[in-house]
Amino acid sequence: MSDIVLFAGTTEGRQIAEALKRKNISLHVSVATEYGETLIESADNIHVQHGRKDRAEIAAMITETGAELVIDATHPYAADVTKTLRELCKELGTEYIRVLRAEDHTDTEGCVFVADTDEAVAYLNSVQGNVLLTVGSKELPHYTKVSDYQERIYARILSLPDGVKQAADLGIAGRHLICMQGPFSEELNIAMLHSTEARCLVTKDTGAAGGFPEKIRAAKACGVTPLVIRRPLQEEGISVPECLSILEKRYGLSTKPEKKVTVLGIGTGSAGSMTLDAEKACAEAELLIGAKRLLEALAHFGKETKSAILPQEIADIIEESSAGKIVIAMSGDTGFYSGTKKLLPLIGKYDPVILPGISSIAAFCSRIGESWDDAVLASAHGRDCNYIAKTQKNPKLLLLSGGAGGVNEILRTLCEYGLSGVRVTVGENISYENEKISRGTAEELRNQPFDSLSILLIENPEAENAPATHGRPDEDFLRTEVPMTKQEVRAVTLSKLRLTKSAVCWDVGAGTGSVSIEMAECCEDGTVYAIERKEEACQLIEENKHHLGAANVKVICGKAPDCLAELPAPSHVFIGGSSGNLQAIIEAVLQKNPAARIVLNTVTAETFAEAVTAMKTLPLKNTEIVQLNVSRGRKVGPYQMMTAQNPVSVISFDGGAVDG
Repeated sequence: MSDIVLFAGTTEGRQIAEALKRKNISLHVSVATEYGETLIESADNIHVQHGRKDRAEIAAMITETGAELVIDATHPYAADVTKTLRELCKELGTEYIRVLRAEDHTDTEGCVFVADTDEAVAYLNSVQGNVLLTVGSKELPHYTKVSDYQERIYARILSLPDGVKQAADLGIAGRHLICMQGPFSEELNIAMLHSTEARCLVTKDTGAAGGFPEKIRAAKACGVTPLVIRRPLQEEGISVPECLSILEKRYGLSTKPEKKVTVLGIGTGSAGSMTLDAEKACAEAELLIGAKRLLEALAHFGKETKSAILPQEIADIIEESSAGKIVIAMSGDTGFYSGTKKLLPLIGKYDPVILPGISSIAAFCSRIGESWDDAVLASAHGRDCNYIAKTQKNPKLLLLSGGAGGVNEILRTLCEYGLSGVRVTVGENISYENEKISRGTAEELRNQPFDSLSILLIENPEAENAPATHGRPDEDFLRTEVPMTKQEVRAVTLSKLRLTKSAVCWDVGAGTGSVSIEMAECCEDGTVYAIERKEEACQLIEENKHHLGAANVKVICGKAPDCLAELPAPSHVFIGGSSGNLQAIIEAVLQKNPAARIVLNTVTAETFAEAVTAMKTLPLKNTEIVQLNVSRGRKVGPYQMMTAQNPVSVISFDGGAVDG
């Protein structure tokens, strides 16, 4: 068994130890503190020692273990240890690998940089105000040279007994001593800066893993000067994945750790909208996957990234990656119109952790002071959405926009379907510096430019009185000489159709379109194809469609069954007119969908006979015949006289086996 000595105590050291756990390698790990030892998971092949070592002790550890390789994954600021390791390995003829934490690329404009602790103390003595010190307990004695340090210094250290005792012995105690384990979010850093009334924050460039970006952003947000101690060595080294790749090739083993996958909602996109759990997951990740714009928002973590949007593409990247901790970034919230739904079945074997984010809807409503528990939520971002029907039926609709036309197409369509007076609030770039809120009617806003990815609150008070049942009065429809299915017959016909919310419907022989429009109102997330051979009737259906706001009706001008072949398979079919082709029409329906629900109306004996023949010869089930005899009252002088209408047979059945 080969022996390797690992000097750890950092995120990188822990990652290497984790990858070599239970491998055919004897790994001897040295960490500076007892706390660092607790972070290395034990295994039969891993031997951990804690405590700071001098040169002789380090040499003894290397020689006594007979190590053929020393891996230096110490903290970027442990310059003395790194220098000693380099020299000893050269003297002993032991191979040496330096694993470096990548420097952070956070915007450091406005930061004051110093070379070392002495320069930091000198700078603090040249300025006034309280100081939040975030460099650890080891450096505390140096800062006792700061003038009035017991009043000015607030030190944030780990909650370890030795560190707390040392701080107390130096006179840094009480509210001047903050004992907490990071990483710390930007918000928590801001809270501490406010609490301590600090004018300066002292930190090291510890990279994303050490929470450096969050400190700098917090300081800037509070108007506090970030005092950054530069890394002591400008050295060369390799990354953790590169180190693991070397070990794989040399020892013929797989160092790929068990994959820990997190699907993460990053909120509205700005850094401040991420949750603490999200910040922690990104800080600990080895690989970030997501859309390009999301990865740009996470660039300050300084992690390896892979741009991908399609679920299968993301799953393939995870499968091929050697990274152990992988975060998949999703915009907004993972449970609200998110790609998470399609991704999860592809990555279920990794037992992914799902972390929700702040949805754009929640952020938008907070900006405009609106509740959204009484609103209907919908999305027109890359998907079909019947927002006309939803606006007609609901006093409040929250709608995500996107795709071709975006907000302006939605506003123009609202106006086209008689909803020009509804109140609309549009939110653009929520949580960003260029955030914008616009208010007005659909008509007032229709020609105003908007970002295509926006959120709309559409308010229609008249929807409070929208009917909840079918059976529109005949007077609602525009009329000509074109025949129309009357209200009472229409009501029974619709009940027999048993429509679903997302049904795909055919209305064959649509006439005025009265049944088509009521079908469309029942299945607002579906589509109704109104099939009519007469051009003047097709024009009338178009007029009624816009008059009554049935945006999901598509008019097909043609003769059935000839024009049916190109239509999508129906789930529900109403046959109001067949021109003697009833059986051929039913056969065409069953060819498209053998299980379709079919309802037809007959007035003449000939059509009734055609229907009975079809029920006997075609694979149908659940057949039912209902005859309606409707009389309507009309006023004759002081009296009401009932006038009979033509009897109508409503025949219904499903595709399938013939009834026994």
